[in-house]
Order: sequence, then structure tokens, then C-alpha cells
Amino acid sequence: MSDNPEKIKSKLEKLRKEINFHNLHYYKDNKPEISDFDFDILMKELITLEEKYPVYKTPDSPSVRVGGEPVKGFETIKHEPPMLSLDNTYSPNELREFDARVAKITTEYSYVVELKIDGLAVAARYENFLLSVGATRGDGEKGDAITENLKTIHNLPLRVETTETKFKKFEVRGEVYLSNKQFEIINTEREELGEPFFVNPRNAAAGSLRLLDPKLVSKRKLNMFVYLLVAPEKYGLKTQFETLTKLKAMGFPVNDKFQKCGSIEEVIKFCNAWEEKRHKLEYAVDGMVIKVNEFAKQDILGFTAKSPRWAIAYKFKAAQAKTKVLDITVQVGRTGALTPVAELAPVFLAGTTVRRATLHNEDDLNRKGVRIGDSVLVEKAGEIIPEVVKVLEEERTGKEKKFKMPTECPVCKGLVVRKSGEAISRCENLKCSAQLEGRLLHFSSRDAMNIEGLGKALVKQIVELKMIKDYADLYTLTIFDVANLDRMGNKSADNLLKEIAISKDRDLQNLVYALGIRNVGSRTAELLCENYATLDEIINAKKEEISKIHEIGPVAAEYITEFFKNKQTKEVIEKLAVAGVNTKRKQQTQIKNILKGASFVFTGEMENYSRPEAKNIVKTLGGKVSESVSKVTDYVVVGSAPGSKYEKAKKLGLKILNENEFLALIGKDKGKSKLV
Repeated sequence: MSDNPEKIKSKLEKLRKEINFHNLHYYKDNKPEISDFDFDILMKELITLEEKYPVYKTPDSPSVRVGGEPVKGFETIKHEPPMLSLDNTYSPNELREFDARVAKITTEYSYVVELKIDGLAVAARYENFLLSVGATRGDGEKGDAITENLKTIHNLPLRVETTETKFKKFEVRGEVYLSNKQFEIINTEREELGEPFFVNPRNAAAGSLRLLDPKLVSKRKLNMFVYLLVAPEKYGLKTQFETLTKLKAMGFPVNDKFQKCGSIEEVIKFCNAWEEKRHKLEYAVDGMVIKVNEFAKQDILGFTAKSPRWAIAYKFKAAQAKTKVLDITVQVGRTGALTPVAELAPVFLAGTTVRRATLHNEDDLNRKGVRIGDSVLVEKAGEIIPEVVKVLEEERTGKEKKFKMPTECPVCKGLVVRKSGEAISRCENLKCSAQLEGRLLHFSSRDAMNIEGLGKALVKQIVELKMIKDYADLYTLTIFDVANLDRMGNKSADNLLKEIAISKDRDLQNLVYALGIRNVGSRTAELLCENYATLDEIINAKKEEISKIHEIGPVAAEYITEFFKNKQTKEVIEKLAVAGVNTKRKQQTQIKNILKGASFVFTGEMENYSRPEAKNIVKTLGGKVSESVSKVTDYVVVGSAPGSKYEKAKKLGLKILNENEFLALIGKDKGKSKLV
């Protein structure tokens, strides 16, 4: 590049804009559009230019930042010291160059090499031996407070069992990750819901920790590895090896596959060994982290503006293989989402034989230009999900065939619809057998019709044996049908049929949620039933009318009205009515407004009611429920294992009730009972 100032500034601005774009998609939207390698190339180019032309470096350049901005909805936590990122290397020679830089500044040092877990960096602070604050790395200087979400990670101690008073207050940092198995489970669920895949486990872990509902986070089954103690010298520790050993002894989840190395050649040998065998691990690893072992030497080496000089990451190359697309088929998910799948000539990749690769959706298929008969490169996204990453167009013979998404469902021949602005095509037939299992499980779930005993194994049998065509047919099952299923018998069958019969009397909002309307969760169902007294009223309501309901809006309103226009929907609802399922809002005139205007917050697990049930009771009695404790909170109801809300309530001097006191307040004896 010439030294033309305008060209230099233009190039720098373009790079910054591009990097900021990818940072936004990676950190905020959890939808990276380029590989880590390509992103690192862009960043290196920016840093090189800024070092060559420092006069054009701006204070807001992404080169001086670590990551993205905190997500709205979480309190912001300041990191002391900052959580810096690491420089990356991709070859043994680059590792040798790193070692040469270290050797210029200090002598007589060793290295500790650790697996680089493909997850999300977090900080966990402990006070009085208890986990008190959890935060994401964010931009390195500040992150999102995710304390309650971090507490759902089972292998992270809530209390540190140690008698050493020096560890009464300290901070550890680590990586939150998903196991390969759990990552596949989550993406399968997202596919069935017609939601886009998480690209890799790190992407999924980040998305999970940013969920506002800790219960949903808990269902993701996240794990964590701790790799750092802040200011370890304060606690008498002198090396990283000693610190990892100490943290493990204190009960922290430390990845035990770390090694002390006396030379950079020993480091390279260890890295090469793990590049070969990483695919045998139960979690994704995208490289190795190399750290100078001795803290005294780390202090001498110091930091650059964005990373430590005493540590570096060695990134593995993504495993790819060449194969042929034998066919393109369409998979129908449990919510009707149609996903094109490349059927491949078998090829060995990253430890397994790959025969199929997702093409995600019609737009992805068209963007990549995949045709039947193409030679393609396949890569495991996040080392797990096989994905077609590139078509080898130069190998085309002219015999390749273009693929077009079907206009009817390949399973039930129902009409396929792709709404404007959406990437997913869907079969909207409620009776589609591909969707039946998922719809039955949703219909019988706790917040829906709450049919106890109708679990996954039983539903699978019912569907496979073609005993019913839709969820309304549940109410036609007889004891002769059910008793012959595996692990049932007369008594179990009788109990299940009683539960199905009891479900007929559920409130209208349970039924509306159970129907499985897109974008209609339990809260939207509740709002609909606050505004309409019967299912018929909801069915006949106009889109514009529904969209004016606070918290619903036009998108959900369109899904609701379109759902009830569907011919199959009308048939199923008619069958539900014939079966005697309640389609009216229950009158609650007998209930006194004893909690009118009172504000409640619940924390911990209750014995006699689930938290949603307890909240509904408060609302029924005229009270209000909030998710956060504040000065205007009237009552904080505390169950077993309460969270930080309990501590905050004590600090604010609020009225705190145990479960028995709450039951007394609402006029209930100890033990579960139902409001009428």
C-alpha cells in the first residue's frame, strides 16, 4: 500500500467497520458469520497497519478492545483486573517466535500448557466462602452480571469447603462450555422449533448464559472449567501449575489435562499430540493455551494494551474433508420446520464417519450453491456438526442437478409455507406425523395440560403404533389401548387415563398454551385469556385487535390468527370440544381480593407449590409478582436454597416470609390445596 494518507485512513476505517460488524454478530447476536481464523486475519491486518501508521489509530478502534458490549437486561460488572484476551498463533514456528520474545525479557522460566476450551470466559467472585457474583467477560473492562445463571452450573461450587481464612474472599475465572452431547441435544431442539442452529459450543454457551430466566439456563446443562485465580500471589502461590493444583483441591472444576513443559519444543510436542486426539474428548477444544508458569516472570513480562506477553493461544486447524453430494433430502422437525440435508458419500472426519451434513435452510443452500452431484468440502462446525462449507465448482461436470425446496411436506403432503422475512419453510398441518411426538409432549407439559405420566418413552410408543393422529385423540384412548404398551399394565393405564380426564378441566390459558401456537408462550396465553373469556372469542378475534394487547404485538397476533384459520386446527379444536375439554375462562368470584396491590418476589424452591403456581395464586388474589427485589417490594417469599434475592431483601429490611407464613397469609393450611 502506498503512503497516501487518504488510502490508509480509508483502509483502516473499512477494517474497523468490518471487525465491528463481526464483533456485533459474534458477541451480541451469537451469530458469527466468519470463522475464527478469518476474523483473526482481519484483526492482525488492522493491528499491523495501526502499528505502522500510529497517527491514524483511533481510541475506539477494535484493536484495543477484547470483545463485545454487555447485553441490555443485565447489571454491568467492572472487572478488576481486566479480563484480557490472548494473541493467537497457528503454527509451531509462531510458537517459537513467542518463546524468543519471552527469552529476550527474562530467563529460567517454564511453561504450563492447557486445553483451550471452546466456551465463554466468565468471572466468579467468592465472599465469605460463598459464590457472590458471576459475570461474563464482556468487553474485558466490564461484563454482564450473570450470578443466578452461573449458579445453575452444577460443577461450580456455591460454597468453597476450606478452612483457610485467606480464601474467605477471592475471584476465579474460567470457561463455561457445553458437552458435545448436550450441544447436539440443544441444536436438535432448536431445529425442531424452527430456530437457527448454534454454530459451535462457545456460541451456544454464550447464548445460554445470556438467557434472562435461570431456569432455562439450568435446562441447558452447562459446565465450567476454572483456569485462573486473580492475584494468586496474595494466597501464597508462586506458579500457574501450583495454582491449578490448589484450585482443584478446593473443589473447583479444573481440566486435568494440563502439563508443565521445560522448553518450547516440549510445548509444541504436547500441542501436536492433542491436535490428533482432541476429537476423543466429550467437549470441544479449539486449541491450546501456553502460559509462562512462574508468576514472578509473568510480572516481568507484563502486558500489551490488549493481551498478556506471558501467554498465547495455539489454534488448531478446523478439520475438513472432501466428499460428494449423493442427494439432497428434506427433514421435517417436530414444529414443521423443513431442513435440507446433504446426503454424502461416506467420509472420515474428526474422529467419525460422516454421511449427512446440514444445509440449514433454503437461503443457506442457495447461498452456497450446493447441487446434487457436487464435490464439496465438509467441516464439523465446532468440531461436532457436519456442515458443507464450500462447493468445488472447478470439479463440476455439468451433470449436477439443482435442488428446489418442496411446496408440500414430504411426510404428510400438507402445504408448506414460508412467511415473508423468515428463513424457515414449514409444514403447518397439525396432523403431520413428523410433528406429532413433539406436539404431544408440549400439550401434556406442566404449563400446558399437565398430564402426569405422559413422558417421552410413552409418547414415542403411541406415535410409532399410530394410536392417535393428533393431541385431541388423547381423549379417545381406552384402557385396552394403553394397558398393552410396554411397561404399563392395567393399574398404570388406569392412572394415566385418570390424568388425561383430569386435564379436561384445566383453565383456558393452559389449553391455549397447549395448542402449540408459534410465539405463544405461557405468558402470551395468560394475556389472551385476560382479554377473552372463551376459546371461541380468541378464534374470532381480529389480528389488529389482538396486536393491541400490551406485550403481544403484531407478530404474535399474526401467528395466532393464522393458526386458527387452518383447516386442521379447526378439526382438532372441534374434537377437543366434543371430548369435553374446557374452553372457557374459569370464574373466580369466590376468591377474595385479599392481596390487592401487594407486591411479591419469590426465591428458592417451594414444597407445596411450584413457583409458577404460587405466582398465579398471588395474581388471583389481587397481588402483583416481580422478578426483582426493590424498596417497593412488600413480601419476599423464601423457599429452600434461596438466591441473591434473599440477601438483598435482608439488606433492604423487607418483610420475608417462609413457605408456611405464605400459606397462612393466603389462608391455606400446610400442604398443597387448590383455589376454587
